[in-house]
Amino acid sequence: MTDEQEILSLREQLHRHNYLYYVLAQPEVSDQEFDQLMHRLEALEARHPELADPNSPTQRVGSDLTTDFTQVTHRYPMLSLANTYNEGDVRAFYERVRSGLEGEPFDIVAEMKYDGLGISLTYVDGRLACAVTRGDGAKGDDVTANVRTIRSIPLQLAAGGGYPREFEIRGEILMPWQSFERLNAEREANGEPLFANPRNAAAGTLKQQKSAIVAQRGLDAYLYYLPGEWPEGSTHFGLLEQARQWGFKVSQGMRLCHSVDDILSFIHEQDVARRQLPVATDGIVLKVNSLRQQRHLGYTAKSPRWAIAYKFPAERACTPLLSVSYQVGRTGAITPVANMEPVPLAGTWVKRASLHNADVIAQLGLHEGDHVYVEKGGEIIPKVVGVDLSQRKAQARPVQFISHCPECGTPLVRIDGEAAHYCPNDGLCPPQVKGRIEHFISRKAMDIGSLGPETVDDYYRRGLIRDAADLYQLRVEQLSGALGTREKSARNVIDGIERSKQVPWARVVYALGIRFVGETTAKLLARHFPSIDTLSGATAEQLAEVDGVGEVIAQSVVHYFNEPANQLFVRRLREAGVRMEADESQSPMQGNTPLAGKSIVISGVFARHSRDEYKEMIERFGGKNVGSISAKTTFVLAGENMGPAKLEKARKLGVPLVSEEAFLAMVDEAAPPLEERSSQARQSDLFQTLFP
Repeated sequence: MTDEQEILSLREQLHRHNYLYYVLAQPEVSDQEFDQLMHRLEALEARHPELADPNSPTQRVGSDLTTDFTQVTHRYPMLSLANTYNEGDVRAFYERVRSGLEGEPFDIVAEMKYDGLGISLTYVDGRLACAVTRGDGAKGDDVTANVRTIRSIPLQLAAGGGYPREFEIRGEILMPWQSFERLNAEREANGEPLFANPRNAAAGTLKQQKSAIVAQRGLDAYLYYLPGEWPEGSTHFGLLEQARQWGFKVSQGMRLCHSVDDILSFIHEQDVARRQLPVATDGIVLKVNSLRQQRHLGYTAKSPRWAIAYKFPAERACTPLLSVSYQVGRTGAITPVANMEPVPLAGTWVKRASLHNADVIAQLGLHEGDHVYVEKGGEIIPKVVGVDLSQRKAQARPVQFISHCPECGTPLVRIDGEAAHYCPNDGLCPPQVKGRIEHFISRKAMDIGSLGPETVDDYYRRGLIRDAADLYQLRVEQLSGALGTREKSARNVIDGIERSKQVPWARVVYALGIRFVGETTAKLLARHFPSIDTLSGATAEQLAEVDGVGEVIAQSVVHYFNEPANQLFVRRLREAGVRMEADESQSPMQGNTPLAGKSIVISGVFARHSRDEYKEMIERFGGKNVGSISAKTTFVLAGENMGPAKLEKARKLGVPLVSEEAFLAMVDEAAPPLEERSSQARQSDLFQTLFP
């Protein structure tokens, strides 16, 4: 046997042993035998670098190289599911499906809802080719290198398995309880902040820029959906059983239900059984089994009509209150936190829970030393929901909200009409300063992905930055360490900061951190005030004239630009080269524009752009986005799986439906050749034919 043949043989053996151990939990060899095979493969691959393969079992350990994540557009949008919290809603969903299928018999697949991070895996010729996070549903991050370290995800499927040449499978990346507890114990020993729950830990781990760290943390995965075009008569349950045969880890907690009583029986069983599972779950997902019936039922704007998520009722526990501490947020808002005797709740030990604000403390009638009832909202966020008065001590005193900032000692203020207390020392209070910098670098703002909260804290403690403008003064030699050992990562940081100078004007407005100005409001302001000069010089009256900007927001914007410290901050950003005006190509067009005066409804799922991108396009070319169809609607921009109710209303009112490609032609964006057009495009063209 040649070295190349032995390498291929060892890879096949190790892939099989990984599957037996991590998916089936039925190992055939000892750990020592497995390690011997792995060491032999490592030696052979070192001898033959020309035979390197990213899907080799030896790559499960990950790499110490730092990588930036690139965004990938999902071939099929990853939509969210509508949630329900009681059995009545489950019955209502069942009846909606029955009605939508006009009495045709149907089955429902009930399966565990795992509490992790959504992932899309693409396989080509049986090999893992790409792994992308859910992201915003339209686009996600390419995390292939990190996913390769997860041993329950096959890198290479067995030859001759009957799978398509190329297909996508989706599921959930999770951190098992055992891995979560070990990781938090390590972080606590190192003086690092703890992860709140396994989901946060899994998300934080998957976004690590060093796959070697991911490999050490023991992530797991369950796969539960195969989008795409499948043979006539295919079912969701059948496809998952096929996926199981191909080597994927598919949940054992899955049942084919023939009635609503079957569904409720499964829910009751799993609400008990889930407490013994090695991973976090927070509900049951219900899906129509037949893919043909799924297509018939279609989608709403946000979720499929053929599926719903039932959330388990929150668990409740009672535990003594030890103390109340106070946290300072980015905006200076003070959040009281209950510190409690640790208590097991929904799979984790809970010892802290938010009390939100002074009003909540008063409503609870909270006293020092009380025994409090704690729940996990959505099985994630612990919250205090009540007090056991029978255990209150006679001498207990009411909890008094603090009067001064716990970080800088400044007297707190409370704005009329708001529940929160604020620290007004926004220029010097450390959590506020660091919080504003973290907001500034976030993806929806300046998108400096090479930085994170821990790095910001490090630079702040070292005196390198005191506000976000200081980022643009950083130099590689300041960040690379005394011996230059971190030069590559330092250059990545500097390069990311440099790239941020070109982010669009609307995101710069959002990044400024003006109170009450969120992402949507920032876009509205940026469209009406195309430069920092026009925005900073606008009066409250001019700002309030913008549709969607009220008096409170207008006053906040004026106040922000009247502050000398903010004026200096903006001036320093401008001097650093940050974009301070709109790109003309993105500005609303004036005069006789392609969509001038047209009221447009968007419905369905699109292939070329996201819904948000189409909304921006409509406004840029003079049109107006409207949410519902009426006699005044000019046309509907219709994507795949347009809702049947909107389709029927458009037909009744004679409102034309325009396909994605036809719309792009209106605004002079080239459409793809006819032979490359998707089924979505052909369906939209059919709509146009039916309703010209």
